[in-house]
Amino acid sequence: MADLKRRTLDWLNERLGGGDLEAFLRHKRVPIHRHSLWYYLGGMALFLFIIQVLTGILLLMYYRPTASGAFESVQFIMTQVKFGWLIRSIHSWSANLMILIIFIHMFSVFFMKAYRKPRELTWVSGMLLFFIVLAFGFSGYLLPWNTLAFFATKVGTDMAGFVPLIGNWIKVFLRGGNEVTGATLTRFFGFHVAVLPGIATLLLALHLLLVQKLGMSVPPGVEQKIKEGKEPERSMPFFPNFLLRDMMGWYGALGVLGALAAIFPWELGTKANPFASAPAGIHPEWYFLFMFQTLKYLPSKVFFIDGELLGLMLFGLAGALWVVIPFLDRKARFGRVSRFFTGLGVFALGYIIVLSCLAIF
Repeated sequence: MADLKRRTLDWLNERLGGGDLEAFLRHKRVPIHRHSLWYYLGGMALFLFIIQVLTGILLLMYYRPTASGAFESVQFIMTQVKFGWLIRSIHSWSANLMILIIFIHMFSVFFMKAYRKPRELTWVSGMLLFFIVLAFGFSGYLLPWNTLAFFATKVGTDMAGFVPLIGNWIKVFLRGGNEVTGATLTRFFGFHVAVLPGIATLLLALHLLLVQKLGMSVPPGVEQKIKEGKEPERSMPFFPNFLLRDMMGWYGALGVLGALAAIFPWELGTKANPFASAPAGIHPEWYFLFMFQTLKYLPSKVFFIDGELLGLMLFGLAGALWVVIPFLDRKARFGRVSRFFTGLGVFALGYIIVLSCLAIF
């Protein structure tokens, strides 16, 4: 193993120049403690993102982003292209798994207080990436141009219209007009394959740079025990020890993904008909369900404010506060745990789970 490592580093140094890479790999270490398992979620999310890119490129070879051809092109992929149904199913399932992993990763980082000084920008860049991933899900949902996607997009863009002052402008910008049409499909396709990937690539590069520069954070409780001598400070080399373990997580994710894609192929549904009425029981993707259910519970008017507008304002405020948590949690800067912010995280997680379950059942 040592000989293989030496030859690998020599090969990379010869081609990339200098010993910077070797020095980085030699000195970078990852802490070992009872919460170390959570460190592997970020790499797993990155792995699923790479699968998204690769399967998306394959689908792009046959997809036609027009109202008259989108549904038929996806149907052709699923029925005529060899293993096309599997590639599309992998693309759809990996998107959902990636969002789920990112959700878990976000809350694990929150509860381990990994956002504390000097890692505030790591948290902010990660949260911006999270919002971009949700935008990927929303824009990609319409591309098959089926009935559920059409009406879900109509409802989603209608909600954007409730934003004060600029709501109508946002709705027209997203739709490419006043209604959801072929122009909306073309616009969402542009967002999904060009605009969002470009932004995501820049944010991902920044996020990874910050993670590599600042290293992995140790939870405050573990850090305190190490200082008091109650627990030894342990770590492992990033290469190859941590990287090989990370890759085992990727294999596990690939196994789950392959099983889901093969056993439960992603359905296409029926082609969208703009003149038909919306089907009963329509709802957004699972990661938007808690917001959808909240808006259902709000009355049409709360004092003089529309219920939908109030809901959107509250979600916007909550999202903004969540992004700047590192700058609000002053105790975390000194390695202490704030009961208020920990309770806030428990409430947010419970709220999302309970409201999502109520929307389903």
